[in-house]
Amino acid sequence: MLNLIIGMGVMVICLFVQALLVVLSIGFYARHRDPESGPSFFSTLGVISGVMLVLVMGNFIQIAIWAALFIQLDEFTDFYTAFYHSAVNFATLGYGDIVMSEEHRILGPLQSVNGVLMVGVSTAVMMSSLQDALRRIRESREGVEG
Repeated sequence: MLNLIIGMGVMVICLFVQALLVVLSIGFYARHRDPESGPSFFSTLGVISGVMLVLVMGNFIQIAIWAALFIQLDEFTDFYTAFYHSAVNFATLGYGDIVMSEEHRILGPLQSVNGVLMVGVSTAVMMSSLQDALRRIRESREGVEG
């Protein structure tokens, strides 16, 4: 039961990290889209790539948070191994080449659920940004043709 409480606490921390990165990525998108001139393919690609990088960095931060927990629980002795195991869980790959002790094993599935949810949020933000960018390109071209 303690592992579930710890895991849920880390999930809440990751939610706050994700929310912060969503705000930062939306702010990045809003600041870097070009409202005066019509958006070009390359400028749009650059802005969308920036949004993606901000969101991926957020996912890496969350993976690192879980890795730090695993080290704190004495599951791993080095950060590299803990980070690798954490990334496998977060991405729901489930290689199984490195496993945790029975005492803390439930944290793996909890982290996987957390990863699915947070990657889903990142995907939603990416799609929203991409849809807005495509809409702006279409409107810009319609304005030129009309």
